[in-house]
Amino acid sequence: MDRVTDTSAAEALNARIHAQLAAELSVAAWQVKAAVELLDGGATVPFIARYRKEATGTLDDAQLRELQERLRYLRELEDRRRAILESVAGQGKLTADLEAAIKTAGTKARLEDIYLPFKSTRRTKAQLAREAGLEPLAEALLADPQLDPETAAAAYLNPDRKVPDAAAALAGARAILVERVSQDPDLVSDLRERLWTKGVLRARVCEGKEAEGQKFADYFDFAQVPNGLPSHRVLALLRGEKEGVLDLGLAEADPDDAEELKAARAGYENSVAARLGVANRGRPADAWLYQTAQLGWRRILVKLAIDLRVRLFAEAEDEAVRVFAANLRDVLLAAPAGNRATLGLDPGLRTGVKVAVVDGTGKVVATDTIYPHAPARKWDEALASLARLVDRHGVELVAIGNGTASRETDKLASELIRLVGQQRKLQKLVVSEAGASVYSASALASAELPELDVSLRGAVSIARRLQDPLAELVKIDPKSIGVGQYQHDVTAAKLERSLDAVVEDCVNAVGVDVNTASPSLLARVAGVGPLLSGNIVAYRNANGPFARRSDLKKVPRLGAKAFEQCAGFLRITGGAEPLDASSVHPEAYPVARRILAAAGAAAADVRQGVGSLASLDPQAFVDGTFGVPTVRDIMAELEKPGRDPRPNFTTASFSDGVEKISDLVPGMILEGTVTNVAAFGAFVDVGVHQDGLVHISAMSDKFVADPHEVVRSGQVVKVKVLEADPERKRISLTLRLDDDAAPRLAGRTLGGKSGAPRENTPARPGPAAARGQARGSRPARSGQRSQPPADTAMAEALRRAGLGK
Repeated sequence: MDRVTDTSAAEALNARIHAQLAAELSVAAWQVKAAVELLDGGATVPFIARYRKEATGTLDDAQLRELQERLRYLRELEDRRRAILESVAGQGKLTADLEAAIKTAGTKARLEDIYLPFKSTRRTKAQLAREAGLEPLAEALLADPQLDPETAAAAYLNPDRKVPDAAAALAGARAILVERVSQDPDLVSDLRERLWTKGVLRARVCEGKEAEGQKFADYFDFAQVPNGLPSHRVLALLRGEKEGVLDLGLAEADPDDAEELKAARAGYENSVAARLGVANRGRPADAWLYQTAQLGWRRILVKLAIDLRVRLFAEAEDEAVRVFAANLRDVLLAAPAGNRATLGLDPGLRTGVKVAVVDGTGKVVATDTIYPHAPARKWDEALASLARLVDRHGVELVAIGNGTASRETDKLASELIRLVGQQRKLQKLVVSEAGASVYSASALASAELPELDVSLRGAVSIARRLQDPLAELVKIDPKSIGVGQYQHDVTAAKLERSLDAVVEDCVNAVGVDVNTASPSLLARVAGVGPLLSGNIVAYRNANGPFARRSDLKKVPRLGAKAFEQCAGFLRITGGAEPLDASSVHPEAYPVARRILAAAGAAAADVRQGVGSLASLDPQAFVDGTFGVPTVRDIMAELEKPGRDPRPNFTTASFSDGVEKISDLVPGMILEGTVTNVAAFGAFVDVGVHQDGLVHISAMSDKFVADPHEVVRSGQVVKVKVLEADPERKRISLTLRLDDDAAPRLAGRTLGGKSGAPRENTPARPGPAAARGQARGSRPARSGQRSQPPADTAMAEALRRAGLGK
């Protein structure tokens, strides 16, 4: 009977979670139930999204990832709920009303509010007061404010319990009432939300830290409502506090407006008083009771200040992780140059430029070190060496790392192109070398390139990431790829989980050639992982290339479940089974063959594509296993087998004569590559060693809520120079090519905007703004939060943190 009861309770709990997820995702409960069962059964998100569309009602990978993350939260919430119920019941304090409140709490914060009175492990002043018999005094004064506090307290003196006089008795009674209101979950919840939307987060520079903390200068005198603070601002404020530059505090209202602060504080105190049932009507106990309410609010404010900082960080962290994930997806799915021989150049000055040539398969065929720059200045010798390598190995592309001496090396590559231009068509491209040094010194690089010096491995990585960014970048810790926003300030486990999901989704969206893929790439295929990827490569090395997908079942420890998950994403080109080169899953081959037969095509035709199948009715091929969504996917794949979802390969052309910031002139229109997208804008490489910032307000004539709506990492864009500051190494750009450019002023703080404020263009505070540039961030008197100025110091802070170069 107990087992039946437990099963029923578990089913009811799962049904409740499924219903909540369905409501949050705006899908049906049966879809959620099916997806959860598949996930719990070991299925991966890419497999479910691609090959189990009928089961989930075509939930896509983004919906499934959100479902997976929320499912984890709700299950943790239920575990915590169960633990709290057991704890309170163990104390003998679980009433029916309390149990109902715990069972209906919808968030972890609400649960902790309810549990607060029952989890104290130390003896509080209120507990000591109760033990001294002072709770009746508190109740008496609360019930009858006509009582004189001093007179009433005289009846509760107890020297043995450290209550020698009326003052001590009243202090104990007050402690009881203060604790009561500070642990009232409904009151605390209401005041938390009020403080979140109407309070003020205040930052001031710590004394003597002005010079040291210049990168936080925008926050030296800052005040803004917590609700709606952008992620990058929150993380910058917290980092500034951590580094000892900023002093943060949370207040009921603007601390610099005494009248406003006084009125706001009185409002909170009145709410606490109302909860206690206290009203200041001139009765003997009213003043004492109201002072108790004031102290209660102070106690609550201390707790809420901590709570709201945690909430600010959590929301900022969510946004930072989201931005990082979006940028990583763009970088991984950047256009591949393809199977073309590539010359990789890892720039350097004193140590020379490291050179590596890889053939169309990514195999290293030559390496060298040249010294074209100072101090050696062997320009002609270096040029001759590169020309020989280009001629000998049929090089078509030159990949140049964007580190030190990148622009000088780019100039060398330009001269190389002019030199060999008559013989062959050669293209060059500057690529991000973020993470190349990490890869070079890794155990993976040692295993892949044991014969090469560490310094040369970086050049190999630079060349390969131009050929196929996805295949090369999966070898590098995503946090080292250089597209994050405050990645060192967020929870490592949460960031890693999100980035791993992005890598997995990207790898499986493109597909992997099982006969050429590296262990790192194979490990990201759904259902494979590091162990099986090693086994696949070992089997491939021992037995030669796989002829059929079904041969994967011969790999040690690759069982039926793993084969089900990975087979559709692993491709075999030129094998015995033409369908193995497509994304059609082996379980659906019978359906694919029926479609081919109906179209009058042979299986071999799949290699080139069978042409349009629009005349066929998908419903005609539906059976008990595969529905219309899967049939349509199969038909689309047969028309264009092995489609690569990545865009076509394009390159940005840097302007001749523009090599450093001092060459930039306001009004110039340049071509550049988006290197990173943040919550406040995008960084663009225009070939001057320093990325320029396109502020979100300078991205479009329309309101832009998220820069990712306009640009993505790796995209080639045209920008206009608004301002350039060589001294501070700051460049302000705009995507609106009709914007007016401002004259270049050395030393001026750049805002990344021009002209009159647009819909989301913040107005910069004028000279009358009180005590600093961030005063424009103060909440407007109407209660509407004014937009803060463009984050110029923030751009510099992020650059130093690794966002820009």
